Amino acid sequence: MSFLSKLHLRSAHAGLKRGGPPPCGCELPPRRKTAKAVKADKVATVVDRRRGAWRGAVLPLVAIALWSVVSALHLVKSGLLVSPLEVLQTGWQQTISGALLRALSASLAREASGFVIGTAGGLLLGSLLGFSRLARRMVGPSFDTFKQISLFAWIPLISVWFGLGDAAKVVFLSLAALLPVTAHTCDGIHAVPRSYIEVARAFRYSRLQLIAYVIFPAALPSIFTGIYLALIYSWLATLGAEYLLVSGSGIGNLLIDGSEQFRMDLVLFGIIVVGLTGWALNALARAIERAVFARRPARTS
Repeated sequence: MSFLSKLHLRSAHAGLKRGGPPPCGCELPPRRKTAKAVKADKVATVVDRRRGAWRGAVLPLVAIALWSVVSALHLVKSGLLVSPLEVLQTGWQQTISGALLRALSASLAREASGFVIGTAGGLLLGSLLGFSRLARRMVGPSFDTFKQISLFAWIPLISVWFGLGDAAKVVFLSLAALLPVTAHTCDGIHAVPRSYIEVARAFRYSRLQLIAYVIFPAALPSIFTGIYLALIYSWLATLGAEYLLVSGSGIGNLLIDGSEQFRMDLVLFGIIVVGLTGWALNALARAIERAVFARRPARTS
């Protein structure tokens, strides 16, 4: 029997002892949907998602059309705004030469390293602040002060301690991922309803069972939000680190090279790559979140 079932059962017994009706959660379960109805719901969901994707493509298509018109009519100096065709040609050259793959793989490798290190540290620190009153009193005020400091304010100190190479960039990205994961993990643990903990104690759950079967599942949405923000912040911080710590290759360095050579085609191509990569990371995170939460009802039913 799952924890939620025990919670409903205990509420029903309490209602019967008081002589009142059982709570709504103890009514007869609704009839299960047929396979045909479930399939129809899935098809409707897929259609809605596809319609949303097409609607989301309207604004980029309009922007590209306006860009083409402005460049074709020479409303802006050609040195400041090149045509989409030139950007496409530059992108093809960067792709076949392997420069795009080298730059993108270097940036994603740094982003992945910083994200994993920062997320792991954030989960540990957030859990410590969430479960331990002593840690919350001793470390909590310092952490609240630490997260108010701008992330880029650490660049001078990091560059002195770790140089300008990949190690400094990974440390910077780890800080970017650490803060949201820590904050949302701690908040998620504190937001667990007190009634859940009281019922678990009534059923004599051990502390480990309380954490594994009650607190952690209840705090999981907030934890996922922190991880999702960490993924976004670490990608944005990747570009900032490559701008400020210019040693090595990466998408940020590709943008710097384009601006120094006054090649707007290269700059615009780099911006498009950055946007598409961020969109792909966002879509990946949302897909993983949907997959995880889609399995939760089956486990707790």
